[in-house]
Amino acid sequence: MSTALMSMEHTRLPLPTSSEEAYIQAVSQIPVLGAAEEHELARRFHDEGDVEAARQLVVSHLRFVVHIARGYRGYGLALGDLIQEGNIGLMKAVKRFDPGVGVRLVSFAVHWIRAEIHEFILRNWRIVKVATTKAQRKLFFNLRGAKKRLGWLSRAEVEAVADDLGVRPETVLEMESRLSGQDIGFDPLSSDDEDDEGLRAPSAYLEDRRFDPAAVIESEDWERHQGGALHQALDQLDERSREILHGRWLAEERQTLQQLADRYGVSAERIRQLENNALGKLRRAVAAPSS
Repeated sequence: MSTALMSMEHTRLPLPTSSEEAYIQAVSQIPVLGAAEEHELARRFHDEGDVEAARQLVVSHLRFVVHIARGYRGYGLALGDLIQEGNIGLMKAVKRFDPGVGVRLVSFAVHWIRAEIHEFILRNWRIVKVATTKAQRKLFFNLRGAKKRLGWLSRAEVEAVADDLGVRPETVLEMESRLSGQDIGFDPLSSDDEDDEGLRAPSAYLEDRRFDPAAVIESEDWERHQGGALHQALDQLDERSREILHGRWLAEERQTLQQLADRYGVSAERIRQLENNALGKLRRAVAAPSS
C-alpha cells in the first residue's frame, strides 16, 4: 500500500468552495463510476499502488458520504464536520478495499464512513462522555430510534430494547438517563433571575478549600505547634524513657520488650509500663493548646 494514501487518512479533505451548500452541490455533480471502471481503478491501486486511481475512487464517492452524514444532523453537530469525518472513513475504506471480493466499494465503505462519524459524535456530542462501554455505544445510536413514544420508556419497552440489542435492561435504563441529561456550566449563566441561576451552578456548591490561604496558614501553624510540642515533651523525658521509645518506635530494627528488659535488667512488664507512661506524656503535650 502507498504511504501517500495512508497519510490521507489523517488529513481532512478541504472544502473546495466557500460554503457548505456549494460543496454539496459540487460533489453531487461528480460522475458515478460504473462497476467495470470502479473495479479497474481498485485493481490498479490494490495491485500497483496507483494513488491517482485511489483519488478517483474517493472523489467519486464523496456524494455518498454527504448522504450518510445528513442522517446524523439530529445530534446537534455541524454537517460540515460530519462530512469531513465521513471522508476520512471513505479513505480508510479505499485503502482496505479488495476488488477481488466481488462487491461494490459503496457497500464496503459504508461501515468505515459510519464508524468515523460515530466516533466523532461520541467525542463531541457532550462535554462529558455519555457512552464509554461497548454496550453503551451501541445503545447511543439505537435508543432514540427504538423508542415508540415520547418520554421515558416503560418496563416492557426497556426489556424489548435490551433483548433486541443484546444488552442488559439496567444498561438501557442508565443510557436513557444519560441521554436525557444536559451539560451544566461550572459558572452561572447570565439570566433574568441571577440569584436562582447562581444557586444551581456547580461553582456555588463545589468549593475547594485545599488552597484557601486561611486554611493553609492554620494547617501549617498547627503542624508547627505539634512538632514543637513533641520535641519539647521528648526533652522532658528521662534518658531511659527516651531510649525505650526510640527502640520501640523510631529505630530501623524495632526492639522487643524482652530485649529492652534484658538491656536494663528489669522485667518486660516494667518496660511496657515505662513505654506507656512516656507515650501518655507525649500525647498530652501534643494535645495541649498552645499558650
